[in-house]
Amino acid sequence: MTEQHPPRLVARIERWPIAGAFNISRGSKTEAVVVVAEIHHRGQIGRGECVPYARYGETPEATLAAIEAHAGAVAAGLTPQALRQTMAHGAARNALDCALLDLAAKLAGKRIWDLLGRPAPAPCTTAYTISLGTPEAMAAAAAQAAHRPLLKIKLGSSNDAARIAAVRRAAPSSELIVDANEGWSVASLAANLAACAEAGVTLVEQPLPAGQDGVLASLQRPIPVCADESVHDLASLAGLRERYDAINIKLDKAGGLTEALAMADAAQQAGLAIMVGCMVATSLAMAPAMLLAQAARYVDLDGPLLLAKDRDHGLHYEGSTVHPPPAALWG
Repeated sequence: MTEQHPPRLVARIERWPIAGAFNISRGSKTEAVVVVAEIHHRGQIGRGECVPYARYGETPEATLAAIEAHAGAVAAGLTPQALRQTMAHGAARNALDCALLDLAAKLAGKRIWDLLGRPAPAPCTTAYTISLGTPEAMAAAAAQAAHRPLLKIKLGSSNDAARIAAVRRAAPSSELIVDANEGWSVASLAANLAACAEAGVTLVEQPLPAGQDGVLASLQRPIPVCADESVHDLASLAGLRERYDAINIKLDKAGGLTEALAMADAAQQAGLAIMVGCMVATSLAMAPAMLLAQAARYVDLDGPLLLAKDRDHGLHYEGSTVHPPPAALWG
């Protein structure tokens, strides 16, 4: 017997201004464009937020349409497990998966980690991102953030050796991780890795374009290298151990928390370190990733810190310490 009022799906595009600009090797943006999915049922609203990833041809409009196309499935009782089998990984599935999980927790009157049988999240240290710019501009930004224990430095252009050296001088006590965003070449790889090692960098993300990273399997790596664009969902983990030492799990790539947790479990079994990453988005997008952060060596959930304003009931940040999400936000 069907319920008189089945679950109802509502989705929309939202725009959140960034404080200043956010620059990486592929371009610059001044606002975070997110898509929010809401599932209304029995007086509760489950929410999920995603960021369409232009690198993979995703747009806000197409992502919104992909979510709305599942209105009938949601009304018929769609589950995260069924969604994982019927929808491709990506931003749209992330928003739906997280909305379904949030709704399930609210209907059960439990926190999501209890419902999933996972450890309750504890406060953790998140990286703080320094955008790509001139060595002087990046050094100035790093100096302002030098009190933070972990900085993520965006590189991926010419003269990166000067950039990382300038950042290190400006933030002598911070742990540094680097994200090249596929911006290096095979020819520049060894010199850039050496410059990072000289600066005491502890991790380099995605130095080479995905599909051109085979050389990493035979390269002596002076510091650990992390896959980002080269890893998406559980199926993409195969063969990464030869080329990488760690993987960056992002909910928008994985297609939701359900897939991301399976990836984390498999990565640990394979001996790969885990980094939990994010796009620039509000706390609603970060909250599910806090469950992943408990098993991560590196946590990069600073998206809301880069916005001019976060949404209500956002994650609580004390400096670089991020606290678990309140029930009023998610889960």
